[in-house]
Amino acid sequence: MKIGIVGLPNVGKSTLFKALTRVPVDISNYPFCTIEPNVGIVKVPDLRLEKLAEISKSKKIIPAVVEFVDIAGLVKGASLGEGLGNKFLANIRETDAIVQVVRVFENPNIIHVHKKIDPENDIEIINAELILADLETVSKVRVRLEKDQRGNKKGATEQLAVLEKIQKNLEKGLLANETELDLLDENTEIIVRELSLLTLKPFLYVYNACPVKSDEAGAEQFNGVYYKLSKKLKEKNNFVVLDIKIEEELMDMSEDEKNELDLKSHISNLVVKAYEILGLITFLTTGEDETRAWTIKKNSTAPVAGLAIHTDFKDKFIRADVIQWDKLLEIGSWSKAREAGVLRTEGKDYVVQDGDAIEFKI
Repeated sequence: MKIGIVGLPNVGKSTLFKALTRVPVDISNYPFCTIEPNVGIVKVPDLRLEKLAEISKSKKIIPAVVEFVDIAGLVKGASLGEGLGNKFLANIRETDAIVQVVRVFENPNIIHVHKKIDPENDIEIINAELILADLETVSKVRVRLEKDQRGNKKGATEQLAVLEKIQKNLEKGLLANETELDLLDENTEIIVRELSLLTLKPFLYVYNACPVKSDEAGAEQFNGVYYKLSKKLKEKNNFVVLDIKIEEELMDMSEDEKNELDLKSHISNLVVKAYEILGLITFLTTGEDETRAWTIKKNSTAPVAGLAIHTDFKDKFIRADVIQWDKLLEIGSWSKAREAGVLRTEGKDYVVQDGDAIEFKI
């Protein structure tokens, strides 16, 4: 899965990308990943892997990963091709979700492109450009659908109804992902996929806020700009707060230096949250060769989950032996789990749960 990092110039995008991708991941374990200079593979923190690897005496551990793409800074007018607008929009169209970095910190030495610290306005500028680009896409597709409807093409009326619903929200200044769509059938899903709208992707906001002081309990305190913003958007639960500059500096510090300065990284919160907004979960496999996390969509059945490993696990699926990772850890091994009768045999209708340890049978 690819996540695009976007934002206005000088808000901390590239610094965040640098901090995210400083921890090396063995790319040889992911043969289908194509790495470019502005793309980084980031592992999803998962303590379960080390614990399972220990009981299995695994030779290596392979975590789940997310791809982050550092996309050029957007400026007002990007939807019309201003600045690097066309490149920006093309790059973001290829991603599965959007992480929008929003400047909340105040620093007179770092000039804001609009000469003021106003996070809400920054969010509105970027979202407006994405909405304008989506409206252009919708208008073009609408012309074709209206022609199909006049020609009584099957499904055109239903597809046009979905498109009109999205268009009305975009014209109100809302993101396409805020549109309440009824349960889509195969026919109407086609138009949603065809539109490939930028604002239909999941959004995650990163508030780049420098702590200004700590209270008596040691909790970080931020400036008034941050509190005004977070109060408004807290209900959506689609944001994380990071001091991006500190995160970058922490990458070069030893554990002793971090402890001495009483500093702790929070960047893993972003990776976990990004994984979450994509609607992903992890199932696990473990043995002597490796303990590995496999990424699948929530509500995947066992055969569909098996696709993450190999197509045969779906096409030739017979059954799956399943146990939650903590139960396997408690028992100590697959063989002991079988002897104890706690290893479940599941069929093709079983919906895989996060943290399931699975052995597929084909």
